[in-house]
Amino acid sequence: MRYFYTFLLYLLLPAVILRLLWRGLRANSYWHRVHERFGFITPLSAQPRIWVHAVSVGETLAAAPLIRALQQRYPEQKILITCMTPTGSQQIRKLFGDRVEHVYLPYDYPYTVQRFLARTTPRLGLIMETEWWPNLFHACHARGVPLILANTRLSQRSARAYEKYAAGLTQQTLACVSLIATQTELHAERLRALGAAADKVLVTGNIKFDIQLAASLPEQAEALRAIWGSRPVWIAASTHEGEEEQVLSAFKQVKQVLSDVLLIVVPRHPERFNRVARLCEQADWSMIRRSSTQLCQPDTDVYLGDTMGELPLLCAASDIAFVGGSLVPTGGHNMLEPAALGVPVITGPHVFNFEEITQRLLEHKAAIQVDNVQQLTAVLLDWLQDANLRDQMGENGRRFVAQNRGALQTLLNIIERY
Repeated sequence: MRYFYTFLLYLLLPAVILRLLWRGLRANSYWHRVHERFGFITPLSAQPRIWVHAVSVGETLAAAPLIRALQQRYPEQKILITCMTPTGSQQIRKLFGDRVEHVYLPYDYPYTVQRFLARTTPRLGLIMETEWWPNLFHACHARGVPLILANTRLSQRSARAYEKYAAGLTQQTLACVSLIATQTELHAERLRALGAAADKVLVTGNIKFDIQLAASLPEQAEALRAIWGSRPVWIAASTHEGEEEQVLSAFKQVKQVLSDVLLIVVPRHPERFNRVARLCEQADWSMIRRSSTQLCQPDTDVYLGDTMGELPLLCAASDIAFVGGSLVPTGGHNMLEPAALGVPVITGPHVFNFEEITQRLLEHKAAIQVDNVQQLTAVLLDWLQDANLRDQMGENGRRFVAQNRGALQTLLNIIERY
């Protein structure tokens, strides 16, 4: 199965290159360091290293407490962090600077992954969440490099796709892994059903509960609110194509009741910042971009979060957080960050990537799920006009996150074995 997969990869190589070129037209950072995507990196020192792969921004933020803990626990080990996206790369540099080694993970061709491993020589690989690369995993296994899948999740939708289209390849790939640390028992069951050895699958919990918020964040958020004034504020975080239109429609209806409300929009992908800005302008909203030097005025309608790494601050300064990727079938995004900040959460119906966390937040009355713009509008109006309800929902979320910490320590104990 792996040979057939590799054959298809080679057939698709022109399409892979064309896609990279096309993405570069929207964000030219995709054209930088292309050689790394084919394993052509400067050979790293012979010093022992732990390799952590976090595909993009969200996984990097989730892995940050783990990486810091590894640096403290194993000071003699270098830490190599790989990712797949320019935004992930920017986040790695922002969080860790030169304190870690960093390159892009190469495409999953046999010679590129062999070149990557030969030039990095990791002693241990930690793959965050659900990133499975058959040739890479096979090469690690052949070289005797232990691989741990950390903080793993597998949605029902993905499990069905793997079972239907790539059951044999999935089983072969998972056989190359030393250990799979899953977020919940439900994810563990799905992995076992796909052929993962039962003794290799452990439920460790979700390390996103162990989020470490900057001590200065509340003070920074308070300063930002002082600039905005006493007006109500809600944030639409990590929004996707086709979602901002729905958010702006709900905002228009909320504005008819609460004329001084401020909407913060933070698109998930930086290459869409300008498009979302045009949507706001076309709707005749008074808009200010976070990246500009302008201060938010009393008549500003929309504040566009077009900077990297400031989502926690903008969430902390908001009264309500709508978490995107959920009004469109993307699968949702992490709701634990606003919950940890004590900000009540709204999510849409499409949360298959975070189904269990969503269910538990709903059960703990820290979030509410809506199906459409009308329901989103109704919840926003209820919460924006009832500070006591917002505070109670926010406190429920803060308590829920605090009660579920500990996955990070469990994962570190597992890593100790290797």
